[in-house]
Parts: sequence; C-alpha cells; structure tokens
Amino acid sequence: MNRGLWIVLGSVLTIASSWLGLVVLPYLQLRQLDAIENTAGIAYPQPLGELATEGRKVYIANGCIYCHSQQVRGEGYGVDIQRNWGTRRTVPRDYIYESPVLLGTMRTGPDLSNVGLRWSADWQHKHLYNPRMMSPGSIMPSFSFLYEARPIGETPSPDALILSGSWAPEPGQEIVPTQQAKALVEYLLSLNRSVDLPEAHE
Repeated sequence: MNRGLWIVLGSVLTIASSWLGLVVLPYLQLRQLDAIENTAGIAYPQPLGELATEGRKVYIANGCIYCHSQQVRGEGYGVDIQRNWGTRRTVPRDYIYESPVLLGTMRTGPDLSNVGLRWSADWQHKHLYNPRMMSPGSIMPSFSFLYEARPIGETPSPDALILSGSWAPEPGQEIVPTQQAKALVEYLLSLNRSVDLPEAHE
C-alpha cells in the first residue's frame, strides 16, 4: 500500500513539475516582455497587419506547422545560421504578439523564421503554386488549390503569375492567387526576425 502511495505522489510531482516548467514559467517569462526599439527607433516586434493575420490562419489551417519550424537555433546548437535561416537565434521577445506560437513540430522543410527576407512575393507565389518549379526535388505538396485558373479578360490580371514552359496555363488562361494565397504570402513576407536584440547574444 505504501508503495502505491509513493507511485501516486511521484506521478503527481512529475506532472506538476512538467506543467510548471513547460507552461507556467514560459508564460510568466513572455508576459513580462515588451516590444523594444531597434537602432532606427522602430518598435520590434510589430503586431501583424490584417492581411498577414489572415494569412497566419491559412498557414495553420493548411498544416504548414507540421513541416516547417520558426525557431532559429543559436551557434553550437545547430547549423541554422550557417544555412542562412537567420542572422541570430530566436528569443522569446520574437513571439510576444503570437498566440499560439508556431515553433513547429519538425523540419521536413527549411525553417521559416526569416523567410520574408529570403524570397520575394513572386517567388513565394510560384513556390506555393508548384514547389518543384522553384526548388527542384522538393517534396512539399502543391498548394495550387489556393490559385484560380481563369480566362484572360481584355487585359491580364496584374496579380497573375508569370509562368512558362510546362508550368504555363492553357492558352487564353491565367493563374491568379485567391485571397487566401495573397494572405498566406503576406504572412510569409512578414516573417523577419533579423532585428538585433541584446538577449540574442547572451
């Protein structure tokens, strides 16, 4: 009977300490953080704009979090910086306006913490439409369902993707991003955690 009591107490203490370490302490740490001014006097981080916020929801809904992380590891803990995934390690301040924080579960694809710095809107759209067009050999699924093939009107849409070769649409057709595609690309372009923060060097 005494052994059973110790097992129960040990289980409760294990769960309680895990909860304190993984939930309570990070919450208290993040709650005390505020935006900080960078060298140009601009507050960092900035809350997402309306379109990027919509794009974040598209990112979550399409499961991007399952293949991409948003957490650059520091020197000595990985080669993220050498891969140009970031210029510094990410720190808690980077995430103060995020709920939930999209750290990711694995890295089937590259880290996206600074993807807004690496690629243009045009590149992002083409990559989403067919990843192998921009990254040969990519195993990322196509998100072409976020784009609409439609007849070219009197004048082509200014948003139409410029595609050539085997990627080009049928003659007389154009590929145009939907509102969801535009929002998702806006969110990806907003991912820029390159502002130098003092705690990133501690």
